[in-house]
Amino acid sequence: MTTKSFRPLQWGLMALLLIATQVVHAHQIKAAITTVLFNPRTENIEVMHRFNLHDAEHAVKALFDKSADILDDTATQQAFADYVALRFDLLDADDSPLSLKTLGYEVEGKFFWVYQETAQPPVLGGLKIRHDALRDLWPAQINTLNVEGQGDIKTLTFRDNVELLSVEFGHHH
Repeated sequence: MTTKSFRPLQWGLMALLLIATQVVHAHQIKAAITTVLFNPRTENIEVMHRFNLHDAEHAVKALFDKSADILDDTATQQAFADYVALRFDLLDADDSPLSLKTLGYEVEGKFFWVYQETAQPPVLGGLKIRHDALRDLWPAQINTLNVEGQGDIKTLTFRDNVELLSVEFGHHH
């Protein structure tokens, strides 16, 4: 094979182009991570939602109005936190919702955090969870949720048309 048309420079450019398109695609992935923590010290269930600030910025413009500013406007931050709270539910094994209260929110680096909390029921054999935040905006949105403080960490993935996911807890009290 004597193909002299491909010079190393062209290979290099092609490689750069490939990398560039991968970087662009990396930003297309809409994903959030939520931690549901059973805190033995407070006997509360603490919920920490972590959104990419980039996604949250786009979301508020789509959800509220074009001038919505999640970086500097506390009203927009509060509205986004309320939106998240409306689309996130914890239910017990009997499908009764646990009443979550929103504790607050913050911008931290590239992330927007929303914090919620509820008292831990005396008996809880498991949880059913609904996490629709941003999934109404972007069908490709993936919300990953980790349940911690009840034995091994359990990971749930909300994607496509998944509505409710559940975890069960062994009786290790």
